Amino acid sequence: MATSVKTAISLQEDLFKEVNQLASEMHVSRSKLFVMAVKDFIKKEESKNLIEQINSAFSDAPTSDEMVIQKKMRVKHAKNIMSESW
Repeated sequence: MATSVKTAISLQEDLFKEVNQLASEMHVSRSKLFVMAVKDFIKKEESKNLIEQINSAFSDAPTSDEMVIQKKMRVKHAKNIMSESW
């Protein structure tokens, strides 16, 4: 089980009131609400970073070898489609 660590943060008063209200509505402690929010934020950041890495990997133009393979695959795919009985 993970060890809990206490921390102090500063919030604007209006945000603090919103946090208290939401925690009350959700029937969770403020600490639990912050944990939920931080976990959600971390997941979103990880997803954003993964999407950026994927986009970066696909941003380059295909090499001449890749273009040859693509052309062969298109021909093969077309033959497969034509041989199917629709």
